[in-house]
Amino acid sequence: MSNKIKFRWTILFILPVLFLVSQVRADDDDPRLALVVGNSAYTHVTPLDNPKNDAVLMAESLEAVGFDVMLVTDASRDELTRAIADFGRKLREADDDATGLFYYAGHGVQSFGDNFLLPVDVNLSDAADLSLVAVPAQALLRQMFSANNQTNIVILDACRDNPFVAIPDLNENGLAEMKAPRGTFLAYSTAPGEVALDGTGGNSPFTGSLARRMSTPGLPIETLFKNVRLDVLAATNGVQTPWDTSSMTANFQFVPAVMPSPAEIQERQLWETVKLSKDPIQVMLFLRANPTSRFAGEARSLLQDLVSSEMQETASTDEPEVAAKAPVSVDPSDAERNLIEAARKSGAVEDYQAYLDTYPDGSFAELARLELQTINQNEPRTDPIADPVIPVEPAPEPADDGNTGGLPDVVAFNVPLGAGDPDIATRSLSDLLSVSPRFPPIEGLPEAAWKDKTCASCHQWEQANLCTQAKTYMDDGTRALSKEHPFGGVFKQLLRIWAEGGCQ
Repeated sequence: MSNKIKFRWTILFILPVLFLVSQVRADDDDPRLALVVGNSAYTHVTPLDNPKNDAVLMAESLEAVGFDVMLVTDASRDELTRAIADFGRKLREADDDATGLFYYAGHGVQSFGDNFLLPVDVNLSDAADLSLVAVPAQALLRQMFSANNQTNIVILDACRDNPFVAIPDLNENGLAEMKAPRGTFLAYSTAPGEVALDGTGGNSPFTGSLARRMSTPGLPIETLFKNVRLDVLAATNGVQTPWDTSSMTANFQFVPAVMPSPAEIQERQLWETVKLSKDPIQVMLFLRANPTSRFAGEARSLLQDLVSSEMQETASTDEPEVAAKAPVSVDPSDAERNLIEAARKSGAVEDYQAYLDTYPDGSFAELARLELQTINQNEPRTDPIADPVIPVEPAPEPADDGNTGGLPDVVAFNVPLGAGDPDIATRSLSDLLSVSPRFPPIEGLPEAAWKDKTCASCHQWEQANLCTQAKTYMDDGTRALSKEHPFGGVFKQLLRIWAEGGCQ
């Protein structure tokens, strides 16, 4: 296995991750008030298909992001004037942190630089009467500005074809650009002096895009309307360009972003670190410790890719001549990986404790402690890798053909063991440091990593390290002792006797 980036359970960086929040109403101490108007059923000028639909859609979208909405459709002049006055009063009664929003869909015209919203009963034959039969947009702005609240938003989807082009002094298209009072964001469905499309579907291109994007969490209002502009340009083949102007002094998001919980931050940091390591053992351990993580699918996919890559790398370099001349070297971190993987395979308390005793500050120490806690609390443990990524036939367990019946009372490091099969019984622990194991120390370990290799090269065995491992078999070692060892069935028992004698 090629060298990997060493895994460390430390915080490498803080991820500015924004998670989608549920659509809830704003807090009572930060009220949001909206007046939504949609006029379609005009009686004396050309009726429009979509403004009423647009208003309903906008009202629903605003309610979903926490606005208290007043919805008015097909309003006469008196009804529109009364609704604006009521809206202004409610906004003034709210506190300074309130957000006010006015949305209008319908006919709108400009005259001498002023904009007018047309009620459905508008009837005009002379431009001089416009202010008497229509509602000046400035009246709405004055109502909102009088509340002295921090944030106001005005959205006008009112630039359809001018219904009064035949009347002198009213032959200008679209709306005029207005100055935004302090703290106000003004948005138009198209550029000043241009005409907006009513839309061939159930909604106008502008309102349809705005409603879709409004619920995006953490999106500043300026970015939101920029995205809407791009949508409308694409939908109208560049004919219609939404416009906005702002004098806002505070940041505003229709759906505020919320910081992830500490547990979510920790989980993502853990996965990002594991992913950067590109170490299949670390990915496997992540899956083992976090089988239900939202990153589990990505982790399994990465594990498959890493193992496949390792197999190809091994196959490309595993030439007989090269293998005979150049023994595979295993760096120190591989010994640590082998020990934690052995614990993962066995699931035994003593194996995890053996890892912690050997590597108390090791790369996998936190995982080992987590596993110990899980086992001690009798929590269910499910291996996340139900189907092995690389099928491996289990290695046969060698039979103990030698002296297995009588174990010695004392085992010394440099004295023949005197138990086990003849090849083991005639050797001392010191001798075995240079002997090759008979089958993989870890199931599935490639032959290049263990066959014809010594245990000293795999585990950095020396008397002190071997003693540390042997001591794990002294306390409640029944489960660990029952598991086969590459040196035979009684070798762990011999190690225990040696540890009980002080590892002499």
